Amino acid sequence: MKIHEYQGKQLLKEAGVAVPRGVVAKTPGEAAAAFEELGGTLAVVKSQIHAGGRGKGRFKEQPEQRGVVLVRSADEARDHAERMLGNTLVTVQTGDEGKQVNVLYIEEGLDIANELYLGVIVDRGAGGPVLIMSSEGGMEIEVVAHETPEKIHNEPFDVDEGLSEDRARAIAAAIGLDETAQNSAASFLPKICKFFVDSDCSMTEINPLVVTGDGELVALDSKISFDDNAL
Repeated sequence: MKIHEYQGKQLLKEAGVAVPRGVVAKTPGEAAAAFEELGGTLAVVKSQIHAGGRGKGRFKEQPEQRGVVLVRSADEARDHAERMLGNTLVTVQTGDEGKQVNVLYIEEGLDIANELYLGVIVDRGAGGPVLIMSSEGGMEIEVVAHETPEKIHNEPFDVDEGLSEDRARAIAAAIGLDETAQNSAASFLPKICKFFVDSDCSMTEINPLVVTGDGELVALDSKISFDDNAL
């Protein structure tokens, strides 16, 4: 079973994982109000569909409209929402038929210093869950694996013991993060692993996982699937 990004982030937040503040919007007026509620000077309007590639995707009915956009005012949020809601978003993962967008997620803008990749999957070969982390965020992990496999770190962990802070810090160091970000990873990564196990996930992917200007790790996106046999 798959869930939307905003639903996944709510679950991650409840598990103590750092996520940006965001507000769900189902009308253009709600999108404008969400921008005001967040209170900043920059926000991101995100289409909510069960498919990746939303940022580069375009709408059939509004070809100039992207599926994820930055906005700097409530009026901009409203205008983009009018072109997105009820229309069909086509991405590399939807196929030509696309998917209709009925929900938007309006999220605060962040000071982003670096983008990373983070995923947790069940690896039959390893006999359990494996955390996958890479310095190459925002890209499909399959592309990174093909072009620069040395930039991917795989870390199996035990479902009962989880991932220790020391191992998390070592993983962060291995992909080139500085000491401040390593300290953030020491808290962030074990929480993700615990969430994966406790929630009976089949996949948890955060792409990108960002490092903010002050060195904190924050889940900028979330793609979560659950084991149907555990539901």
